[in-house]
Amino acid sequence: MAKDMTLLWGSGSPPCWRVQIALEEKNLQGYNQKLLSFEKGEHKSKEVLEINPRGQLPAFKHKNIIVNESCGACFYLENQFKSQGNQLIPEGAAEVGLMYQRIFEGQILGQKIADVVRYTKKVPEAERHDSAVKRNREALKQEIQTWDGYLKGSDGYLSGKSFSLADVIVYPVVAFFFRLGANESHYPNLAAYYNKLKVRPSIKKTWPQYWLEAPGQEQLKDL
Repeated sequence: MAKDMTLLWGSGSPPCWRVQIALEEKNLQGYNQKLLSFEKGEHKSKEVLEINPRGQLPAFKHKNIIVNESCGACFYLENQFKSQGNQLIPEGAAEVGLMYQRIFEGQILGQKIADVVRYTKKVPEAERHDSAVKRNREALKQEIQTWDGYLKGSDGYLSGKSFSLADVIVYPVVAFFFRLGANESHYPNLAAYYNKLKVRPSIKKTWPQYWLEAPGQEQLKDL
């Protein structure tokens, strides 16, 4: 079953990581996989472009079906293998609605983190403005405070009492946030969520090797 799957991925990439977590949760070990280097530009190789013409990772294929968008791949795996591994979509309507809400809000969270950490890479030095840096950081702080509020008094998951696709998809973004040096004491509920799921088997097994080998960063140490 999993032998019919191929995943091309990059270490430390939240989109790649969420697909790996989903595969583990569905007990789909033994798939074909290849770790590629962003630094060497391997995500633009012919091998990747044949599956993902955008030249982005992850690149995921099951038999002749290609699902490269990472959230789409997670939904695809849950839909195709509902009875295998852990159920990732809750039963109750309220929990399902909350799951979808958190998944799509997670994209906002990821973008606001990117707005801060990628600003100096994407914007030429002559075009940078301190006001833009401040605005991006304030927007991220407000967003993180919102997520911290969501988790206050929760059962430790994003959409109810059990681990769901919301956690599969959003957790890598939360982990990336803390890897960038954010102070856990400033966001106690989000930090508790981060540390609780850190030891979940699917997450622990797929924890980015790059993160284990390289020290954390400090872009958000004052946030």
